[in-house]
Amino acid sequence: MLRALFLSFALLSAPAAFAQSAELDDATVEQRTEDISRTLRCVVCQNQSIADSNATLAEDMRRLVEVRVRAGDTDDEVRAYMQTNYGDFVLMSPPVKPTTYLLWFSPLLIVGGGLIWYVMSARKRAAEATGTELGDEDLSAEEQARLQKLMDENASS
Repeated sequence: MLRALFLSFALLSAPAAFAQSAELDDATVEQRTEDISRTLRCVVCQNQSIADSNATLAEDMRRLVEVRVRAGDTDDEVRAYMQTNYGDFVLMSPPVKPTTYLLWFSPLLIVGGGLIWYVMSARKRAAEATGTELGDEDLSAEEQARLQKLMDENASS
């Protein structure tokens, strides 16, 4: 009798143990879905991830991510699937490839151009301050006489 009672208890408590692990799986799936959703852009809102967006399409995309996670896809496979369906724009960090070089490297080009402009203008100002610009000593005697004549005419006017 004790044996039957023990067996009954074991059989009745077994589903509870499995239900707990199923909840843990749900928590893991939810966490992975949330993590992946933060790396995907809402194509309607454009400046929000699908995790933060309230758009209907973002909700559909979150559900699709969850379905892919439950199907056993890795995080990279889910992102690749979404990228295939929605394009590179769906990724919050677009990949570095020839079609996105301008996006990735234009800030460097702008900063580099600004630095070159700054250095060139600083050199020009330094040259003006030290008097290394073209001056009277660089003119021939004829040019100096002509310059003096023009300055005298201008002063007498």
